[in-house]
Amino acid sequence: MSLETAQSPAQTPWQTAAILIGRLIFAAVFLLAVVFKFTDMGATAGYIAAAGFPFPLFLAWCAALLEVVLVICFLTGAFFTPAALVAAVYVIFLGFAFHGPSHWAGNQAEFGFFVDHFTFLAGLLFAAVHGPGRVLTWKPGSAS
Repeated sequence: MSLETAQSPAQTPWQTAAILIGRLIFAAVFLLAVVFKFTDMGATAGYIAAAGFPFPLFLAWCAALLEVVLVICFLTGAFFTPAALVAAVYVIFLGFAFHGPSHWAGNQAEFGFFVDHFTFLAGLLFAAVHGPGRVLTWKPGSAS
């Protein structure tokens, strides 16, 4: 974990708390997703197949591994900005692939699920720009 540098202004306690809570929420969302995948990878593969994607079991495992990496990045703060950007692309892909306009006619709740992906995207983009904060953040290659 690194300490605050002399060049950067100090974070207030509420800013530190907000950033850490945000990181925990991002990690928790992806952790829940990966737990459900590991609990029943076959069901995840079936959901992927139902959306028309080839190699559903392979894609389910790829998604699970990506989510594990995202959880680690959000919890540690390591590679935070790239992870937040990858997560943003992933979240929007999921929104269109599994809750996009083709799903709205059959179930209006799907529109709500689709829109929720954009609120998550907004948070991820904001996080990518502002970074993981200065507290409880591992910076690979740093001497701390």
